[in-house]
Amino acid sequence: MSTVVEPTKNRGPVKKQGNEDNQSPEIQSAPATLDTPDAGKNLRLDQPGKEDADGFSSLVAQKEAKKRDQAKPTKADRVRMDNISWWAVGWLAMAHLVCLAAPFTFTWTGLITALVLHWVAGSLGICLGYHRLLTHTGMKTYNWVRYTFAAIGCFAGEGSPLDWVADHRKHHAHSDLEGDPHSPHDGSVWSHVFWLAFHTHNGDRDAYLKRWVPDLYKDPVMRAFDVLFLPIHIVASFALLGIGYAFGGWELGISMLVWGMFVRLVAVLHATWMVNSASHMWGYKNYETTDDSRNNWLVAIVAYGEGWHNNHHAYPRMAKHGHKWWEFDITWQAIKLLRATGLVWDVVDYRTVAEKKARLAEKEGAGDKATAA
Repeated sequence: MSTVVEPTKNRGPVKKQGNEDNQSPEIQSAPATLDTPDAGKNLRLDQPGKEDADGFSSLVAQKEAKKRDQAKPTKADRVRMDNISWWAVGWLAMAHLVCLAAPFTFTWTGLITALVLHWVAGSLGICLGYHRLLTHTGMKTYNWVRYTFAAIGCFAGEGSPLDWVADHRKHHAHSDLEGDPHSPHDGSVWSHVFWLAFHTHNGDRDAYLKRWVPDLYKDPVMRAFDVLFLPIHIVASFALLGIGYAFGGWELGISMLVWGMFVRLVAVLHATWMVNSASHMWGYKNYETTDDSRNNWLVAIVAYGEGWHNNHHAYPRMAKHGHKWWEFDITWQAIKLLRATGLVWDVVDYRTVAEKKARLAEKEGAGDKATAA
């Protein structure tokens, strides 16, 4: 987990650490849920126990995390033949190989389908669903909404919710330190894609999931997505092929399949991977954190706001990633729409508990003035 160590310009003076209201959520004491044998037994992501704490996104403070699992496995531990994830290697290789047919199957309908589904899978599925909702619990919602976004996240082709969230939570606990699943310190190409070729759980997936996603692990529906991951892609592939065939014969059907499924899938993969690689190498910082996270405008465009990565690592649970007026975050706009329709609530759009209290006090003051007038 990255920690804010020093505010930059335009921020107020640092308060003493004893003043809890002026600490960022990342440096408050972490909840003890993972220290108990039955950790996660009563956890519900739609009703986090401590709304203002960093909760599930922090899991434990950085030093405690290192103490408990010794930051294992490291890259050196993982890179060995008996730890290769052949399923992931085969899946990613197949998707990239099918894309070789893209120039020969191009249609404008196929391209438009790919662009629309890129947004659905990338922004709604990964950025909003897997990341801001499931990993960091940046909002509350109904269970059926959580499961819907988890299913859309599966459609992005990046693995099941359990594996994705576990890897990302560990990334925050050891960001750019030994044990980070995908740090550029271990190589830029490694952080972009090669890290996926080797299991992050190092042979004991159940223990790894219980360690990092006890809340999701105890949810039978979330565990069912392990089995549903491939069927979701098979059904979607036949649907695209069938729709294309119905409106334009085999030529359009094949185009819809290649572009809407595989070109879109590979494009979403690389956009997400750029967050792991490019956003930890190039860009600027709004906050001084304990890692190398950067705000990268190009990644913010292709990854729907995730490129404002330094902001996110400074305040992981905050659902709004763009903190400056020019840092546009299209996924945040989707969250605002969901909030307006009542599908999500208690959205974490504040940095600290103190900021939240100040906003509430300002609203109450405005209300009192209106009543008096």
